Amino acid sequence: MIVDLRSDTVTKPTPGMLEAMWSAKVGDDVFGEDESINELEAKAAKTFGMEAGIFCPSGTMTNQIAIKCFTQPLDELIADQTAHVYRYEGGGIAFNSGVSTRLLNGYRGIITAEMIEPEINAENIHFPRTSLVVLENTVNKGGGSCYTLGQIKPIAALCKAKGLKLHLDGARIFNALAHTGDKAADYGKYFDGISVCLSKGLGAPVGSVFLADRETIKYARRIRKVFGGGMRQAGFLAAAGTYALDHHVERLKVDHVHAQILAEALAKCPWVSAVMPAETNLVLFDTVEPAAIVSQKLAEHGIKALPTAANRIRFVLHLDVHPEQVEYVVKVLSTEF
Repeated sequence: MIVDLRSDTVTKPTPGMLEAMWSAKVGDDVFGEDESINELEAKAAKTFGMEAGIFCPSGTMTNQIAIKCFTQPLDELIADQTAHVYRYEGGGIAFNSGVSTRLLNGYRGIITAEMIEPEINAENIHFPRTSLVVLENTVNKGGGSCYTLGQIKPIAALCKAKGLKLHLDGARIFNALAHTGDKAADYGKYFDGISVCLSKGLGAPVGSVFLADRETIKYARRIRKVFGGGMRQAGFLAAAGTYALDHHVERLKVDHVHAQILAEALAKCPWVSAVMPAETNLVLFDTVEPAAIVSQKLAEHGIKALPTAANRIRFVLHLDVHPEQVEYVVKVLSTEF
């Protein structure tokens, strides 16, 4: 048996999603004529209480477009030191926007208004102008840790008072909502921009949507063009995203249950030194032996896993991991291998 726990990006389209893609109505999106893309953008914007959206190939592109929209060269943004926009987007903050980054040390990637406020630069020619705060929900390096709206509200209030923009890297935002019970529509009250990834837990093959007000999205289309992200008959991909929003959100709780089962099994393993709390679909655990050796041993049993540090491994649960596969992984973990 093969169980791929490397990432929730490895999923394949379901039969229903493939049917939706096959029957999609398409047109030239650069001309604004692709009905399926227009439908997805409107649906995503309405879901999160935002005015408009723009469909892009990746979450990296939506995040980088957002940063470009909300900053000017010589500005500075604030984010946690684990943030995807800083660690895993190829240095794009500096390269694309000419912006520096002030990194904070949050708890499992979660930062607070109290941490942010003293890091906002005073108006002084010696300092970059602080213009943007970026949050990530869920936090990848935090093991799927979540912000609640209760934690977001004071950050949004601080940003408003200080004249800063607030962007959400919502790579796994629906996992966060499944865990916290917060409503997606309430997010639009607090964020200037939201990036929603469709190709992780929701199982679409490609794509993210950047949401904001209409003027920002109008400018975002110009930036997307410059970044090479202007697509033509991409409605086949957008139809997969719409199908995911309609059919794959509620089932995320199944992945969370599976993550809890694996976290509990790992906690009993003598070769595991620590397991991070599994709030959503990610399980991060530390190993006694080097992670590369442990992952190779797991691979010999058909379990694919991703080392994320010298002694840390990540399991990610998703719609292509079924209950019988979870049972198999638990069985393997309970053996001395």
